[in-house]
Amino acid sequence: MTSSSDVLWEAPDGEHPARRAARRSMTAASAGKRDEWLAAFAADALVEDPVGPSMLDPEGEGHRGHEGIGKFWDDFVGPVQGIRFHVKDSFANGPCCANIATLTMTLGQGATMTVDCVIVYTVDEDGLITSLRAHWEPERAMATLR
Repeated sequence: MTSSSDVLWEAPDGEHPARRAARRSMTAASAGKRDEWLAAFAADALVEDPVGPSMLDPEGEGHRGHEGIGKFWDDFVGPVQGIRFHVKDSFANGPCCANIATLTMTLGQGATMTVDCVIVYTVDEDGLITSLRAHWEPERAMATLR
């Protein structure tokens, strides 16, 4: 088990490039470090969070490249006051890992929202994320808003 203040890893911890990249991404996001988070991604990477059409991505096409992913951060990650990751399981094979996780986000005025999800990370030969696909249901997350 690996833990930092905002990333709790209770999943299998075998050495795998996609797991390393996932942890780098989560650690940077929980620390509010936009530039470090973006540096974990390949130049033409795709972020789908959540996968498919949603209030965060009405067309469901995702956010591509550092410019698109940076805008996603600016619009939806940066304004969050805190993000805690709890990774409960992780399946790594090929260039990917799929993490079963719960995110707890602290929003304005102390409100919190919990997102239960499966996040699939795919990396290139340099260990940079080429695809982050987060499977979660916005309606279920909104129902946890406190």
